[in-house]
Amino acid sequence: MSLPITAAQDVLREKFAKNRVTILVGETGSGKSTQVPKFIRSLDPEHERIAITQPRRVAAINLARRVADEMKVSVGKEVGYTVRFSNMSGASTGIKFLTDGMLLRELLVKPKLSQYTTIVLDEAHERTLLTDLLMGFLKALLRQRTDLRLVIMSATIDAERFSAFYDDAEVLYVQGRMYNVERFYLPAPVEDVVDAAVRTVVQIAMGEKTGDILVFLAGQEEIDKATDMLTEVAQSWPKEAPELAVLPLYAALPQNQQMAVFERPKGNRRKVVLATNIAETSLTIPGVRYVVDSGLHKVKVWWHDLGLDSLLVVPISQSSAAQRMGRAGREAPGKCYRLYTEQDYRNLKTQNEPEVLRCDVASPLLVLKCAGVDNVFKWDWFERPQKKAMVASLTQLYALGALDNAGAITPLGRKMALLPLAPHLAAVLLKAQAAGVEDAVLDIVSCLSIENLLMNPHPDKRDDVNEKRQPFVQASAGMGDLLVLRELLVFFRGLGSRDEKRDWCRDLYINFRAMSNVEDIKRQLQGYLKTKARADNDHRITAAEAEQVIKCFLAGFVCNTALMLPDRSYKTVVGSQTINIHPSSSMFGKRTEAIIYTEYIFTTKAYARMVSPIQLDWLQEIAPHFLNRREA
Repeated sequence: MSLPITAAQDVLREKFAKNRVTILVGETGSGKSTQVPKFIRSLDPEHERIAITQPRRVAAINLARRVADEMKVSVGKEVGYTVRFSNMSGASTGIKFLTDGMLLRELLVKPKLSQYTTIVLDEAHERTLLTDLLMGFLKALLRQRTDLRLVIMSATIDAERFSAFYDDAEVLYVQGRMYNVERFYLPAPVEDVVDAAVRTVVQIAMGEKTGDILVFLAGQEEIDKATDMLTEVAQSWPKEAPELAVLPLYAALPQNQQMAVFERPKGNRRKVVLATNIAETSLTIPGVRYVVDSGLHKVKVWWHDLGLDSLLVVPISQSSAAQRMGRAGREAPGKCYRLYTEQDYRNLKTQNEPEVLRCDVASPLLVLKCAGVDNVFKWDWFERPQKKAMVASLTQLYALGALDNAGAITPLGRKMALLPLAPHLAAVLLKAQAAGVEDAVLDIVSCLSIENLLMNPHPDKRDDVNEKRQPFVQASAGMGDLLVLRELLVFFRGLGSRDEKRDWCRDLYINFRAMSNVEDIKRQLQGYLKTKARADNDHRITAAEAEQVIKCFLAGFVCNTALMLPDRSYKTVVGSQTINIHPSSSMFGKRTEAIIYTEYIFTTKAYARMVSPIQLDWLQEIAPHFLNRREA
């Protein structure tokens, strides 16, 4: 009742009842994400069925639990959620939180979304690919369904632009509840932002008697490094000081570990949550009084010429900085320590660049085709992708067999569109099902789904680590890095205690936390594909099966192939770019007529990583339609 938005509930109910489309700008702490669905539900409790989207699954789950708790009902009944691999909703669910991707999937199955009376798009300012896609679909759907209501919500939003897209929809503003947050900047830039973050946490923990700490870092690798450093520091922590409970938070973590950050620490303990921008919006982590902001995040950037995307660490925007700072002032006065200078802050962009302008658009184009949109160039985009990007993505979908010669979606393409994976990985899994090698391929895809599984050793230790990994390279029978990943996973499964597994991972420079999460991802994928785990999931695959595994990956990564040149470098089949095998690959220094790779990096020159050998006739066997057209 003390939330700022509660004071405006009567006006908001009146506006929601009257408007087909409402743009609601609610400042951080206003309570919009939890209260607006209840306001709308109260308009007609018997008939209102509300879907509220969130960009991230952890936000959808946590908000559903919060609203269910406030309404004193069980999650899965009147209030529920649907995220990838988990559905906690039923026929009686009137308020359902779900990710953008899950609502999009529902739209493909039921194009009119007749199961809902109101759609709420929350955190619209993040401008994910899926949010932009949903906005276009919903604009068209509003013309077909006069009984549908749409609410667009965000803490920071280009309200006039959203209003114009929806034919001058009404814009409402709600003030937030923010306690005062002091800001501190560094006097000069630092070289090692992880080290600076750890030092700042120690400084806060020693100097401030109460309050939990939230640290924003760029990605999983940085979080794992900081977790190890703080865990080591905590072992020699003064007995009189509160014990540090160090908790990581990033997308690849299992759901139960993500939820641990919302629990209040017991006894004489204080939480230190190390998070990516997953904790930037929609999530209120109880107890947080101090925020440490690295000023960095990871974004995907698509390279059209190479048909590959790369994760880059880049500065955040001023909008993101404000969101991060706001996490410290939700429950009490707080402090925000920015690990950059005040001048650097002034030089930040106002808003983050939308994904549609920098990411691969193959997945949204496949969804459009599946929804019956013939001309994707003329579709009503909220912000149109570059023509070059759209042409490259359509070419990729054609190569995968998702589109036919006329650009129409194929039966395979329809199956791919319904899988919650990037199109190339969906193609790999569907091919594996047909070839009877899905268990081994699921192992590898699960490994590829996690960042930084294999770590790069220090140059002084590289030879020693490579020697320890050599038995697994030999066990892969020369079939490259994808099969090496599977051999490592099989060996890891066979180890006994957790300590034994941790020691083995440390010796081979494998990320223990990441490797421990692989099984959870595989179980989720098996559930989605409706397949059962083999009783002998640690079986050694035969040479013939290994060949089939690589052919399955070729079906999904046919655009990521290259032919060997006389100087042992390679020229990509798509784009004719020169590329070299990375020294960390098991294929480095070996001769093979052609390769497939799943990762591309550029340092002093272009490198292929996760490399496996292929034969030229496999290309003709797997994708003759694509290769013949390129030759023509």
